[in-house]
Parts: sequence; C-alpha cells; structure tokens
Amino acid sequence: MPLDFTGKPSLIAYLTCGDPDLAATREIALAAIGAGAATIELGVPFSDPVADGPVIQRASERALRQGTRLTDVLKLARELRRERPRAGLIVFSYFNPVLRMGLERFAAAAAEAGVDGALITDLTVEEAGDYMSAMRKRKLATVFLAAPTSTGVRLKRIAAASSGFVYAVSRTGVTGARQQLSADARELVQRLRKFTKLPVAVGFGISTAEQFAEAGKFADAVVVGSALVELIERSPRDKAAKAVGEFVSRLI
Repeated sequence: MPLDFTGKPSLIAYLTCGDPDLAATREIALAAIGAGAATIELGVPFSDPVADGPVIQRASERALRQGTRLTDVLKLARELRRERPRAGLIVFSYFNPVLRMGLERFAAAAAEAGVDGALITDLTVEEAGDYMSAMRKRKLATVFLAAPTSTGVRLKRIAAASSGFVYAVSRTGVTGARQQLSADARELVQRLRKFTKLPVAVGFGISTAEQFAEAGKFADAVVVGSALVELIERSPRDKAAKAVGEFVSRLI
C-alpha cells in the first residue's frame, strides 16, 4: 500500500471534497501532495457532521450544495491515484453514506478507485464487523479513532480492529483549530503503543508548524484538517490550491 510513515512526522491533510467544487478539490489535493503531504483524507460531505466543528460543517454544507456525493469522492480518488500513485489516500466519511451505498459495493468501489482504506468517524469497533469483513476482503485499511477518554480495554480493541494506522484524537470534543496541542495527545499515543505496532497519527486541532513539530516528537503522523479547510474557505477559488501548497510547505 502507498501509506508511508517513514518520513516522520508524516502529514495527513484532510480536505472536504467538493468545497468549493470537485475540480478545485483535485487541484488542492495535488498541491498538498506536491508540497509534502504524505496522505490525503478525502472527506465525504455529510448533512449532520456531529464530530466536526463549524469550519468543516460549513464546508460540508457548501459541498452538498454542489451535489457532492460518495460516488464523486471515489471518482476523485481514482483521478488522484492515477496522477499521484505513491500518495496515501483515505476516504473519511460518516457511516450513513457508506451504508446507503452498501458495504460490499463501497469496498469494491474503493478498491477499484485505488484508495488505501477508510475512516468512518461515527462507526464504533463494536458495530464494525460487517464493514471490516468487506474492507479486508479487498485489502483495504480500516482506520479507527481512539480518544483520550478510552479505557485500556477499549484501546486494545481499537488497535486490534485498525489496519493502516490508528488515529489518536488529541482531545475530546469536535474538530477545529486550537491555540495549543492538548497534553492528552502524548499520553494517548503512549497508551496506544502498548497495544499496536501500527503507525499512530494524531489529529483534531493541530494548525501550526509548532504544533505539528511538537506532535511529531511522539506520533508517526499528524493530521491537519480544519486549518486547511478554513484556508480554502478564505481563499478565492483560483488561489486556493496555491495557498494550501504554501501552507503545507510552511507546516512541515
């Protein structure tokens, strides 16, 4: 699989696909990869993104107004895989769009598009058996979220269900840029290391080069999402890709 965390810390860049439109998302993703992002999280817009803060909520609303659907995201993934065969590509979605498509159909379409796996943000490991079975038949990674509030028993379960990498949520609450990296992040990564040899990525709230460097001292990868989505929101459409490329270059 193209997922590669050897260049520690690796940058995982989250984008809400279809914001401001799909063609722009493609240009932005290519710019992020060109500037050094190792993996792109292709966010599927959803009408009720309960885990996300206002920045990504607004992006989802804009993308849905453009008519962006899961099938469009997979088509975009196929284009990115063709143009950047070595980049990591992860579909980031709520469970409802995947369930509506059908688990087997989603896994088949994701594999055909060339993505490396998926992260279903509101799917718990306890309810993920059928999903994991469909994904693993296609050799696709199943990435799960681990929270600072998770018990050791639950972290062990999350680690066992994960493949590709484990996503450590740096703090409780919704997504969104923060002034400081939570102290919970380092402890959570240390706790996860007891249960898995997979790479651990830290996300939620990381928005500056200083936070990126700090998280990179203990994590294999760092996820940056809201800061990028907000930059796209503020930028004219024809300048968004360049702005993201410059931001990523400064970040890493």
